[in-house]
Amino acid sequence: MSAPLIVSIPHRLGREEAKRRIEVGLTRAVASIPVLQVDEERWEGDRLVFRVRALGQVASGHLDVAEDHARLEVSLPWLLQRFAKAAQVAIRNRGNLLLTKRS
Repeated sequence: MSAPLIVSIPHRLGREEAKRRIEVGLTRAVASIPVLQVDEERWEGDRLVFRVRALGQVASGHLDVAEDHARLEVSLPWLLQRFAKAAQVAIRNRGNLLLTKRS
């Protein structure tokens, strides 16, 4: 197994608002990516534990929401590792949009 995919996204929202936005944003993200199926999604305090399926492959990980950043860590199977860099960029971009304070 290779190193996990890790994305850390800074924010200035505070833990509760960031968590609220992530909960709403994840629902939208899954709906907009037809090849992605959520097998498990559960919150344990400020940590989201999940397992998803894409292209017949299973990936699992967790997302920790802190006061000033959110950190995603995902273990990808070998087939999905080919898309790791692209996924990392897409996750960072969507995460920044989601956690940017709106005036």
